[in-house]
Amino acid sequence: MNRKLARTLFTLLHYLLAAGISFLILVPFLWMLSTSLKDRGALFALPIQWLPERPTLDSYFKVFQIFPFARAFLNSVVVTVATVAVTIASASLAAFAFAKLRFRGKEVLFALFLATMMVPQQVTTIPLFLVLKAVGLLDSHAGVVLPAFFNAFAVFMLRQHMAGIPGDFIDAARIDGAPPFLVYRAVVMPLLSASLATLAVITFMAAWNDYFWPLVVLSDKTKLTLTLALSQLNGQYANWYNVLMAGSVLSMLPIIAVYIAAQRWFKGGLQVGGLK
Repeated sequence: MNRKLARTLFTLLHYLLAAGISFLILVPFLWMLSTSLKDRGALFALPIQWLPERPTLDSYFKVFQIFPFARAFLNSVVVTVATVAVTIASASLAAFAFAKLRFRGKEVLFALFLATMMVPQQVTTIPLFLVLKAVGLLDSHAGVVLPAFFNAFAVFMLRQHMAGIPGDFIDAARIDGAPPFLVYRAVVMPLLSASLATLAVITFMAAWNDYFWPLVVLSDKTKLTLTLALSQLNGQYANWYNVLMAGSVLSMLPIIAVYIAAQRWFKGGLQVGGLK
């Protein structure tokens, strides 16, 4: 009886702790949503209105009127989708080579490749900037996307998952005369749907929220991504909290939509690497 009571109390405390942590995480988002639905007069009302007395969508219309928000949103979509596509294509090819092809020095090369994960982004910023300047890709979306061709984390993640694919599938395809690229495209890639979806969600979130690299590359206001646009909006309309929060809410919607759409594969992809 005491053991059953202890287990019940432990379960209850576990759920209470989880609920408390979830509440603390959700409060800023709920406050942001609440603020975005307030008019300007309600922002400074005392006592504080945790829920707007007269909800309004004026802030959402205002953010498009006072700033080229739609253009920045489209720019972020283009850059993010291109980054996800480039990352998956390049990382999956490299991971296939490291996981399933045989060549001398593979393990040493893979170790050196992983060592680049220890190098901070700020260290490579100036060399990348000079390379983009030399090839004429500064102030372009292509310049923002170009570093996605080299993603050590993505290669490591897919390589670990590919290593778990039984060699019998690969051998059977080779016996049938399939060249390496056909093995990669027709055998390996279909078996990595969960892992690819996981990588796509992670890459999408990182590219969509990236601020530093677009700030370095882009200067034309018509090419700014959403993070840069929100930064400028914050500088010009610092006291328009409802408009700022409306822009922030809109910037979160694509990430939420992508996660919901890929949630089933995302969970499965996170678990694959831990299975032996």
